[in-house]
Amino acid sequence: MNEINFGFLVIDKPIGLTSHDCVSRLRKLYKMKRIGHGGTLDPAVTGVLPIALGKATKLLSFLPSSKKYEGTIKLGIITDTDDLEGEILKEHPLPNIDEKKIHECINSFQGLLQQRPPRFSSVHINGERAYSKARRGEQFELPSKEITIHKLELIEWDQENGKIKLKIDCSAGTYIRSLARDIGEELGCGGALLKLRRTEALGFNIKDSLPLKDFEDNFPYIDSHLVNPLKVLNHLPKIQITLEEEISYWCTGRALIVNKERISIEKSNINNQLEFPNDLIIVINNKGILVGVGRFNCDPFTINPKIVFNAKG
Repeated sequence: MNEINFGFLVIDKPIGLTSHDCVSRLRKLYKMKRIGHGGTLDPAVTGVLPIALGKATKLLSFLPSSKKYEGTIKLGIITDTDDLEGEILKEHPLPNIDEKKIHECINSFQGLLQQRPPRFSSVHINGERAYSKARRGEQFELPSKEITIHKLELIEWDQENGKIKLKIDCSAGTYIRSLARDIGEELGCGGALLKLRRTEALGFNIKDSLPLKDFEDNFPYIDSHLVNPLKVLNHLPKIQITLEEEISYWCTGRALIVNKERISIEKSNINNQLEFPNDLIIVINNKGILVGVGRFNCDPFTINPKIVFNAKG
């Protein structure tokens, strides 16, 4: 495994580009086909876009799933896309709303919720994306889905211009455009997303990111910013295998029988109880290099390979 091309880059995605645009440009830069992104961002949205290089693409689904944003909602406007990129359907005069009512409103959107995705979204309907049907003017209803808003924090309420600026900590699959729409409905005047920036995704923070142009202008020296996958997999328990027999078993896809006391867990990981069968665990070799991901079973305590990076025939 080429460690130079194994890891993550953290892009601060610019406005106007799709997530796929960023991947395409990096594929040309690195001359690699195996590059993928974690967590799609709309062209109008900026911020954290994790990029996986090489075999690290196999790890995207194992990274922490929650995301954080800073967004601004414009009240008094209803659009077909639930943001200001779409066609305005209705406009309402701004009611006189004090900050206390704004707080009460956003507090009601915290916790476990049922959320209806925007009509212009990538949700599949009978094998077709919702946005394709919406562009043709078709009428359809999208079912609500369960999401979690861990925290909503008011940054600023601009009464004069009807703008609410928020910090949002939410589960994967949350549509901030839908949140803007629903908050507007709750306040009785409609609302649409004006501006959005993702500040955290898949365990990466905006402070870890660099503009896409920096990667392009400074290539290849930017490799020093390649993030070791172990840095963002530390929410999972891990085990180090050092015995030749264990390494041989792992490389050939056979289960390991291990002592539970050998499992290590980061102190910061609050879910530190190995109580559930078929849970995930990362595996490192005697040099501390990631060699794969497994699932452990508690009775007997075995680790079954799920992804093996150093596989042998």
